[in-house]
Amino acid sequence: MPADDVLLEIEDLRTHFLMDDGVVCAVDGVDLKVRKGETLAIVGESGCGKSVMARSILRLVDPPGQIEGGKITLHRESGPVELVGADTKLLRQVRWNDIAMVFQEPMASLSLVHTIGSQIVEAVRLHDNVGKTEARKRAIEMLDRVGIPMPHRRVDAYPFELSGGMRQRAVIAMALSCRPSLLIADEPTTALDVTTQAQILELLRDLQDEFGMAIMLITHDLGVAAQVADSMAVMYLGRVVEYGTAEQVLAAPRHPYAQALLRSMPRLGRARQRRLTAIKGMVPAPYARPDGCFFHPRCDHVVAGRCDAVEPRLLQVGDRQVSCLLYEEEDV
Repeated sequence: MPADDVLLEIEDLRTHFLMDDGVVCAVDGVDLKVRKGETLAIVGESGCGKSVMARSILRLVDPPGQIEGGKITLHRESGPVELVGADTKLLRQVRWNDIAMVFQEPMASLSLVHTIGSQIVEAVRLHDNVGKTEARKRAIEMLDRVGIPMPHRRVDAYPFELSGGMRQRAVIAMALSCRPSLLIADEPTTALDVTTQAQILELLRDLQDEFGMAIMLITHDLGVAAQVADSMAVMYLGRVVEYGTAEQVLAAPRHPYAQALLRSMPRLGRARQRRLTAIKGMVPAPYARPDGCFFHPRCDHVVAGRCDAVEPRLLQVGDRQVSCLLYEEEDV
């Protein structure tokens, strides 16, 4: 990967929650790179640290959570900036202008007592030096660009007056109002019907081509990731267990967890009487993390005495990175 092609670089990121019952290691040593103009999908079951990792990038982790270590480097045209130790002034410049985020539930990120337009106008004026009239004009243009009908009227609508799909479009319009280089989309199609889901994904692809931005897509749906992703990282219990191009990971996953995720997906052409293969067990509780490989209690390829005692490293295995003791001897 050319050095000048990297937009965002995450190294050994660790985000912990200091609770009364102990420490929850929500993100536990994540290494990732997002290239300019690409879509990186972060996939895994609920509780694997995907959303916390995404929020850590913009320093949006609420107490008692805090970033314990690691580096998050944003490569701007003016030069790289480090976000983990950045002050409030620099973070305000980065948010929306360089990196914007679409949250999982639109109603949780929109004010119910302010119009859609006023919220977009506020975001534009906070991060761009424009007047109120120009900001409102930009809000109407963005609402139109994301496919909201009659944007000159919808700009004065309240969130509860819009459908779920329209609210999601409005949140995307707000996030893109300052033309960021990277859009973090956290489960942007959750709770939407299949038709609206397809429309939102198509919209994201079109806007990515138009603005030339990169997208980090957080999802537990491999079908969604397969439609839009260029690269894919599979997370389990706060760590990346497989990382490569989407085609590589989906066509021939190497980590047992990635293989299990793929087997659990419904497929066209599957025999009608054949049941889906469920992943046995559940994601461990935060205070009961297994020794050795975190996935070994659920793994079909576990090696007794080794997988339950030795923590695997993220290794370069052929054309991708895999964190599994089965491939230690293949490290190249």
